[in-house]
Parts: sequence; structure tokens; C-alpha cells
Amino acid sequence: MRIIQLIDSLEPGGAERMAVHYANALTKYITFSGLVVTRKEGALCSQIDTKVSYLYLNKKKTVDFKALSTLRNYVIQHNVTVVHAHSTSFFLAFLLKLSMPSLKLIWHDHYGTRTNESVWDNLILIFCSKFFSCVFVVNHHLESWGNKNLLTKKIYSIPNFATFENNVLKETFLQGQDEKRIVCLANLKDPKNHLIILKVFAKMKLNELGWTVHLIGKDYQDSYSMILKNFIYKNNLEEFIFIYDSKNDIKHILSQATIGVLASTAEGFPVTLLEYGLAQLPVISTNAGYCPLIIKDNFSGLLFNPLNSSELELQLQKMISMESLRNSFALHLQALVLANYSKKKVVNVLIHHYKTVCD
Repeated sequence: MRIIQLIDSLEPGGAERMAVHYANALTKYITFSGLVVTRKEGALCSQIDTKVSYLYLNKKKTVDFKALSTLRNYVIQHNVTVVHAHSTSFFLAFLLKLSMPSLKLIWHDHYGTRTNESVWDNLILIFCSKFFSCVFVVNHHLESWGNKNLLTKKIYSIPNFATFENNVLKETFLQGQDEKRIVCLANLKDPKNHLIILKVFAKMKLNELGWTVHLIGKDYQDSYSMILKNFIYKNNLEEFIFIYDSKNDIKHILSQATIGVLASTAEGFPVTLLEYGLAQLPVISTNAGYCPLIIKDNFSGLLFNPLNSSELELQLQKMISMESLRNSFALHLQALVLANYSKKKVVNVLIHHYKTVCD
């Protein structure tokens, strides 16, 4: 098989990480593995395996004939048989399919909030789906939505996996005291819900006990970011809450953390929780999307309603006050991730579905 992953950006995010993970992992299983980025490169560029064929299109608009022509020539040159389009890149893949009907087109939906959207919000996607050979989704809620709304019969739920690249330099050193660092690995945007973490931290006055919060993720320098920064400033928490922007040395960062938190109001299948597990971190997680299937409440972590700050406060108090509980949660989560969401296991499922499409 000769397969490319198609993604709009390489700014760190769940879909972007998975596109890179798939491209890297497949080099050991298939004849040709490529990664094509349509609109914007980013920090994840440095994590692309040297065995992966890489192309950046620099697409400027929705219908960009130059980018489409470049992609088409690349597909012809490398005899690509399958295009695996992630998230919003489906439209360019659809245009490519129109000019190359024999091409197998797979769309991968990572967008957890889609289940709350109407058909009218997704008219273009639904039309294009008639040309998809199959659809991959990251949880069963999206699978149900796809079966109800998309014009393709083959829809498969495939879990994400996480992996740490060993060749990434250790560049990020967290502020604050050892054993008292709370980390949130999520880009600064809706629906990641960072503000609830900051409000609970301030209300509990955890800074007075030496605790700190560390936000790792793309800072878009927008109104969402400004709200967080204003809150930090108005509550005199500049020495206790830190914003780091996008980082590549995630394994190194998490090795310095004490507790991992995810507070999103909507999620598909968060790679963040898997990375917390690999790093053997105790976790407090939103109960949105697929999260409760990874974080078993009071066994592999603690869950809370992301719209209820009192629940987060209760769970955070429980977590910081009981070290033995933290250690137990961390070990259980790591075991669950290694057993169910390993790279080898997920890639085997992926290849099985590829073969189904190609046969």
C-alpha cells in the first residue's frame, strides 16, 4: 500500500499529532508513507520521521488550483493509492478525488463537538462524503453521528495512540516547586476551558501552599488567551500560573509535573490523556467525549463535569491531599494506556481497515 496522510496544519493538536504519528508508524508496515500539509507548518515538523515523504502545499484559499495541481502531481509521482484526510482537509482531498476517481479517499473525524451540530452545519462535508471510501472516527458518538448523516456505508471507530519521540531535545523547564506542579496540555482555545482551572486554583488558594499551574499549548494571542492572562494579572498569580505556548518536549515536560488536568467542555479522543498515562501522571479529567473510557473514576483518575467548578475543586482537593492515591491512579492509567492504546495495537487495526478499503 502507498498511503499519504493529509492535514491542514502541523500546529500541535490532537488531529495533527495523529497525522504525524500515523505517517511515522506506517513507514515500518507499508511500501510508501507520506505526509502532506496543506495550509500551515508548525512545531510538529520536527517530529516527522526521515523515512516519511513530506510535502507542504502552502494552500492560500479554499479552492487553490496551484495547491491542488501540486498535490495531484505528487500523488502521481509516488503512485499513491490511498489518501487519508484528517479533519478539515477533506475538501482538498475531495477535489483531488474528482480528478483521480481511482484514488481511495478516507476521511478521519477527530472533532468531538460535531455531534452537537446540525446537518446544516455540515452540508459540504455530507455532500463530499459520497466520495469517501470509508470514514474513521475517534469515538462511538461520532460513529453514530456519521452513520446517521454521512453518505458512506463504511464507518469505523479507531482509537488514538500516543508515543514520545526519544530524539526531542529537553528544552522546557517548568517553574515552581517539585511535586507541586499542575499541568494542562491543551491549545489555548475553545472548548479547552482553561479558565475553570485557573478559577478553582485561585479559589482554593493553592499558590499559598506552593502549587503552580502550567499551561502547555498553542497561544493564538486572541481574546481567549487575553481572558486567561487578564485573570492571572488581576489575581496576582503571575508567579504561580505560567503559559508556555507550543512545545515539542512533552515527555520531558510531563516528567516534571505532579498532576495532569484536562477540562474541555467537548472532546473527541484526547491524545493528552494518553500522554499523561505514558508519563505515569495522576489525572483529573473532564467527563466529555471519550474521556470516561480512558479515565475510570476513582481507579485510573478522577472525573468532573467541566461546567461545574465545585466538582473540579472537590477532585483537585482529593488529588493534592493524598499522594498514595495519586500514585495508584498513575499506575492504573499507565497500565490501561499500554494495554489498550499502544502504537502497535492501533496501527494493526488501522492497516486492517486500509486493506478492507483497498480490496
